[in-house]
Amino acid sequence: MKLKTPGSVVKAHDINRFRFRDTPFVKLMNKRIYNILMVASRYDMFILEDDGRVDEQIFNEYTSLNLRYPPRFTQVGNSKEALAELKQNHYELIICMPNMDNSDTFDLAKQMKARYPDIPVVLLTPFSKAVTQSLGKSDLSGIDYVFSWLGDTDLLLAIIKIIEDRMNVEHDVKTVGVQTVMLVEDSVRFYSSALPLLYKFVLSESKEFSKEALNDHLRMLRMRGRPKILLARDYEEAVTYYKKYGDNMLGVISDMSFNVDGEKDKVAGKRLGEWIRKKDRSIPIIYTSSESDNRQYAAAVDAVFIDKNSKTFPQDLRRAIKENLGFGDFIITDPNTKQEIFRIKNLKELQMNIRNIPDDALYYHLSRNHFSRFFYSRAMFPVAEMLKKIDVSEYANMHDARELIYATIVQYRRMKNTGVVAVFEKDRFDQYSNFARIGEGSLGGKGRGLAFIGYMVKTHLELNNNHNFPVTTPKTVVLCTDIFDEFMEANNLYPVALSELEDEMILKHFLAAKLPKRLVSDFLVFFEAIETPIAIRSSSLLEDSQYQPFAGIYSTYMIPYVNDKYEMVRLLSNAIKAVYASVFYKDSKAYMAATQNLIDQEKMAIVLQEVVGSQYGNLFYPAISGVARSLNYYPIGNEKPEDGIVNMAFGLGKYIVDGNTGLRFSPLHASNILQLSSLDLALSDTQTRFYALDLHSEIKDFMVDDGFNLLKLRLKEAEKEGPLRYVASTYDPQDQLIRDGYYEGGRKIISFANILQHGMFPMSEILDKILRAGQKEMGRPVEIEFAVDITEQQFASFYVLQIRPIVDNKEVVHENLDEVAQANTILFSKNALGNGISNDVHDVVYVKTTAFNASKNSLIAREIESLNSRFAADGTNYVLVGPGRWGSSDPWLGVPVKWPHISQARVIVESGMENYRIEPSQGTHFFQNLTSFGVGYFTVNPFAENDGFFDEEFLNAQSAVYETEFIRQVHFEQPVIIKINGKKRMGVVMKPIPSKE
Repeated sequence: MKLKTPGSVVKAHDINRFRFRDTPFVKLMNKRIYNILMVASRYDMFILEDDGRVDEQIFNEYTSLNLRYPPRFTQVGNSKEALAELKQNHYELIICMPNMDNSDTFDLAKQMKARYPDIPVVLLTPFSKAVTQSLGKSDLSGIDYVFSWLGDTDLLLAIIKIIEDRMNVEHDVKTVGVQTVMLVEDSVRFYSSALPLLYKFVLSESKEFSKEALNDHLRMLRMRGRPKILLARDYEEAVTYYKKYGDNMLGVISDMSFNVDGEKDKVAGKRLGEWIRKKDRSIPIIYTSSESDNRQYAAAVDAVFIDKNSKTFPQDLRRAIKENLGFGDFIITDPNTKQEIFRIKNLKELQMNIRNIPDDALYYHLSRNHFSRFFYSRAMFPVAEMLKKIDVSEYANMHDARELIYATIVQYRRMKNTGVVAVFEKDRFDQYSNFARIGEGSLGGKGRGLAFIGYMVKTHLELNNNHNFPVTTPKTVVLCTDIFDEFMEANNLYPVALSELEDEMILKHFLAAKLPKRLVSDFLVFFEAIETPIAIRSSSLLEDSQYQPFAGIYSTYMIPYVNDKYEMVRLLSNAIKAVYASVFYKDSKAYMAATQNLIDQEKMAIVLQEVVGSQYGNLFYPAISGVARSLNYYPIGNEKPEDGIVNMAFGLGKYIVDGNTGLRFSPLHASNILQLSSLDLALSDTQTRFYALDLHSEIKDFMVDDGFNLLKLRLKEAEKEGPLRYVASTYDPQDQLIRDGYYEGGRKIISFANILQHGMFPMSEILDKILRAGQKEMGRPVEIEFAVDITEQQFASFYVLQIRPIVDNKEVVHENLDEVAQANTILFSKNALGNGISNDVHDVVYVKTTAFNASKNSLIAREIESLNSRFAADGTNYVLVGPGRWGSSDPWLGVPVKWPHISQARVIVESGMENYRIEPSQGTHFFQNLTSFGVGYFTVNPFAENDGFFDEEFLNAQSAVYETEFIRQVHFEQPVIIKINGKKRMGVVMKPIPSKE
């Protein structure tokens, strides 16, 4: 019968209830020694080094150990110079080297200590019997430490570090639980040789474990978490240190003979060991003694014994520290035979092998705190703290303990990987990695945004209070801009890219080019870490930047995940090259011209990201995708602009990005949804189709259209399987009502009622928190893209895909536009976005109401593109007015223009018609560009009461400078003044004031 661990124990150690906080290494070792005053003769300085270059030697020592901030030495020759220097400059350490003919060194030390009590004073003296006798007779009250120079240049490093450790130990132990190693020794000669040995070992081991950090910066910071070394020179000092830091002590290295109560005690080490063993039965104790008879005392307290007289003493001490204090490899040992079973080098290896450790070996190591010591020595304090608290005797079987360690490692690795831009390393990137970079260049705009999201999710703990609805980011690898440079140069692509070739030809040339070969092995490692399709997203230098967002201009491709890894390499390589090619497409070049940027200055990083969602048959899509903004320019009812706005849909986010109808709501007013306020609106203004990735699309060739392998499907396609049942309501045609929830038969309405109204997941709360956190962190209004994967009714994951600023212009209109006489205006809107006054626009281009036909919208788009290019050539602007939704990819919803086709418009007006009323295009990349360039955006519904005004009759009465069947351009000699009050969301376009003849 298998014994069961009590539920209270399992619950107490439930890792899901435990939240790891990252260690703030930046707060450690904040007190440093930067300047050292050496009181010594030039000859004494010279004997420290073969040629006297102390600074250079210390610098070399620091560099070799990955240490920073090497101190600067200043040498003075006598007491007068020393006191003058201390008065004039700041020093953190004084080292005195006494001259045997000059006994005033000790008097000087007392003087300096009296005037500068906080500066440590160290006496560094050559070793000899005469010196030892002299020291015994001298007054050392002004000296903190005495060291004996034995010709080892590492001693200076040890002196600096022992002082720095003493300065920082209390704060660092209290802040994060930094560990200590205590050396108990009263022999100046011995600790002068043992401390350099100890520090060299601890620092080199710390350098080794710091390699587990995810990038160079974190590697340097991680070194600050190394164990501190404490030097106790008598029994009382050792007891004081242990009482203060015993809970954070990796081990004790003790001599056998030292002072107790001021008297020499030949077995003081035995007394200390017995006292410590009563406090902690498992802390390692290492005895060092020159008398081999003392070996018997070591066995009594389960300590290691090392003979000081041994020729191999330094090697013996290193080995004892490595095997007992948690450094080096973790050797899994059979407790009965003491034979090695296997060894573990790092955290990832422990995670992979924890389930292979036999029960008795696991019990043995856990009961002796070997696991926690392994983590402590590597500065992994949160995991070590967790495991140290576990009483292994509470577990009836080792399976539960083993799974706890495994879950602890997984959660710790996830926490460490979140919010960090790691360097991509093939031997370390796996399913628990989160964000890594390949290359040394820039991450690009989108890459920076993604890295920032990771940081936000990690630091804003309030986002992850619900275990059934975690907020996270997709696994991401960024190919930095230097890969783009290398690809373009190696394949000589600039002549083609900057030519006037058609987009299809540019794509063809790019697909024929070769990516750097070394990327193939990186891609294969990436494929091992994911199990989903991959999104290949553009991340250019200009894209999503703070003041010039290039949102949606470049391509984003998705590729399915296939089992043939080399077929995956082919698909991924082609997708990357296709995104690179999109920098040089016709629309991109037009956009560049419109923004006065140079195309050859643009550089592209690539974001490789797992697609959020699940597989349903041969389709892949998420339950929810959407865009949320922290500013709502179209509030209704009790909504305020600062409450934010969300536009979300079922399926892939392309549906929203392309300007299709999603569900629009304010996170703080999720029950107040205009589209669901009446049966007619719910049936006419909600989603009817959705986008999904075709998983059988690997045979298709890449096209300029990045959506070539996405399918736009009817909702009925999702009824067989998938998450539709969690997000839909059902229309009952018999009772003429909509029932919340999914029922057989009846048309499905994408209402998200189970989530927004019935609280299946705290969606609105999370959106509100993220928008507020994003706005606070960025210092300006933000827009986020997100997706939700619902795996079961009780569990879903919220993924933040992107964050970017919304650029707001400052208000410059102070007059009350409500008081402007309507007769003096061409356009008047109570739903206007933008700020400021424009008085240099002379043209109005409008779609003629009488000739409008939605089926001709694609033709209208081409006519406007042609007209816009003339304005671009002249460098002039115009007011653009038309029915429906500008920029929609669905020509039935509005005129399907892209931003470059209307880039010269200073104000864009979406005007409703009696029989053609389309919701404004809030929620698209196109809209992001309107706001970012400060283009005015008016919504006018002349057929609704008090909802704006458009004097088309006035324009019709003017002569046209350009006219087709569908559009008309009117030019005025005097400018039409545009005024927009962004805070009140009001805007007017004034009729020109006639010139005085």
